Amino acid sequence: MAVQRRFPAEWEKQEGILLAFPHNGNDWPGKFQAIKFAFVEFIKKVSTYEQVFLVVASKEHQDNVQELLKLAHVDLDKITFIIQKTNRSWMRDSGPIIVYTKEGREALNFNFNGWAKYTNYQLDKAIPEAVAKTLKLKTTQVTYKGKPVILEGGAIDVNGKGTLITSEECLLHPEIQVRNAGFTKADYEAIFKEYLGITNTIWMDCGIVGDDTHGHIDDLCRFVDEKTIVTVVEEDKNDDNYKVLQVNLNRLKNAKLEDGSSPKIVTLPMPRKILFDGLRLPASYANFLILNNCVLVPVFNDAQDRIALNTLASCFPGREIIGISAIDLIWGFGTLHCLSQQIPA
Repeated sequence: MAVQRRFPAEWEKQEGILLAFPHNGNDWPGKFQAIKFAFVEFIKKVSTYEQVFLVVASKEHQDNVQELLKLAHVDLDKITFIIQKTNRSWMRDSGPIIVYTKEGREALNFNFNGWAKYTNYQLDKAIPEAVAKTLKLKTTQVTYKGKPVILEGGAIDVNGKGTLITSEECLLHPEIQVRNAGFTKADYEAIFKEYLGITNTIWMDCGIVGDDTHGHIDDLCRFVDEKTIVTVVEEDKNDDNYKVLQVNLNRLKNAKLEDGSSPKIVTLPMPRKILFDGLRLPASYANFLILNNCVLVPVFNDAQDRIALNTLASCFPGREIIGISAIDLIWGFGTLHCLSQQIPA
């Protein structure tokens, strides 16, 4: 008998948020000191609303982090430490995806492999098990036709009712950052159905320029309720993101939800191009994090920040909307959503 699973939407009740405090500066070269304090501020905001499950590298690292948190007057009762060495802090991708079953909750391990790009991910592979142990959950290794399936949390977004959004660039490109060689749309849709309870998949085209993951959806399109999708658009026709985001917008206009209805589409602006050390960084307001009673939104010292915050406030009338400066975080090629993973209640 197949296990009936459901991946709940991010706005459903949460037990907490999984984060990992950075312990080396490799993802943020030259900015590591600033990142520590950006992280403390992020943790402080999350812990105001719910429990933080915080991965640290060692007991010594935990002591150091506790001192930083005390300086910022973070309530340490709202922090549950998990000691587990990591290669990186991107919990959206290396952490477990927690789903509901008839028996309760189950932690899915989607076999993180450094986005099929980096070779140093062996420590990150242990995160799902370490988190599941802390939460006293069973871990399931995700396989398909006898082979491990590789899928990052940042590559998918769901409405909790059976519809999932993802991108072809991330999952189906035949040559660049190939997670699962030879997999077709039908293969992925079978996996989504078995492990996430998905009956309907909306396929976007490509991700934004500068995205190190090669097409993660959480920089592009996000569900904000069961029927509504926000999607980023670029208004400058000379910008490299303009055409691809128009393609995605048109796909959404033709998309259907699991019940055959059309989603409501809300557009979010893009911040102006952010360059650092010669690289274009993948800054996007779509990388927001939904908490119990709150939404944290990355902001970039940009005139569009206010428009993005107001747009998301209209999408989440019952929640506080708080901007978190992501100017330093984005140098690691991701922001709030990439760094976190929600733990359903």
